[in-house]
Amino acid sequence: MSKRFYLMLTMVLVVTLFVSACGNSQTQNSQPAQQSSSQGTGSKESLKLGMVGPLTGNTATYGTSVKNGVEIAVDEFNNNGGYNGQNVELVAEDSRGDQTEASNATRKLIEQDKVFAIVGAVLSSETLTAAPIANDAGIPMISPSATAPGVPEVGPYIFRNCIADNVQAVQMAEYAAKELGLKRFAVMYTNNDYGLALKNAFTDTAKTLGEVVGVEAYMDGDNDFRAQLSKLKQQNPDALYIGGYYTEAAKIAQQAKQQGLDNVVLLGGDGFYSPQLVELGGDAVEGAVFTAGFFSGDPAEPVQKFVSAYKAKFNAEPDMFAAQAYDAANIVLNALKKAGPDSKAIREEMAATKDFPGITGVTSFDEQGDAVKQVLILKVVDGKFTKLR
Repeated sequence: MSKRFYLMLTMVLVVTLFVSACGNSQTQNSQPAQQSSSQGTGSKESLKLGMVGPLTGNTATYGTSVKNGVEIAVDEFNNNGGYNGQNVELVAEDSRGDQTEASNATRKLIEQDKVFAIVGAVLSSETLTAAPIANDAGIPMISPSATAPGVPEVGPYIFRNCIADNVQAVQMAEYAAKELGLKRFAVMYTNNDYGLALKNAFTDTAKTLGEVVGVEAYMDGDNDFRAQLSKLKQQNPDALYIGGYYTEAAKIAQQAKQQGLDNVVLLGGDGFYSPQLVELGGDAVEGAVFTAGFFSGDPAEPVQKFVSAYKAKFNAEPDMFAAQAYDAANIVLNALKKAGPDSKAIREEMAATKDFPGITGVTSFDEQGDAVKQVLILKVVDGKFTKLR
């Protein structure tokens, strides 16, 4: 009897310990779920806004400007109370200007960081690769700079806060022919989505208003353009339209001047708009005329407030990329304020944006999520940008 009693007592103790252990395990396992639930119902944990673009590599200046512009907008949003007391945290990922890296960065922001929206990507090529990922995941993405055709058409969660290439290139061709009296156009373009879109739209319009005497391509990062310029010089153009960014445009301008193309009027798109165009190009870019979506010399109070904040934080003059990113982030944050941290609701608020008063102009979105705003035309005069229109 005694042996059986102790055996039964041992079994009871084992069962008791097992039940107790299971109970503790269930309690421990339930804690993360409670914490997760509380994060979405009023805790002060930051809400995460993603940003993707080139922060290193040959196109890092564009991505850095975009990141800086978003930072200014997030700072202002948090300083004004955030979303019901919750701050927004910016999570920036480096695409290196590479399409594969941009895709990986977008997936990381969505799957690991759980961002509620993304500002980016920056280059047209990387945006066209990353945007389908955000759209399929139901995360709003707004590019402040991807101007190639087809970006907003990726899907309902994709927006664009800049002027499309075809719009700005057509208006530049019309202005050059009708207002500047130019008729013989040479064209150089960077061989990517951005450059191709500018080249196609400009040449199609210029052919109806004058003559396109030559078209030459180059690659981002090229340094020697003498072979292309030599061919174009033989066609005696009176204007050279460059569909590309300021880094290469400044070098093309210098080499064109060295080859005797002094009297050719330099034309371009919004890729020209950076203080570095003048810093790199010097006298060679004097008189250059280009389209833009932002002008830091605008005396309007919101523009000058942004310029001052940017200079104070980054000790530099903001360019178009920074300004458009600032407005893009504010459109997202305005939607967050109204709709709360639900990506679908934020997407609906963004789609309803009409006459948003940004520093790059008054912005509305068309049915596909493309920005509708004014195209500016600027000129380099005495080493500074001045507004022609």
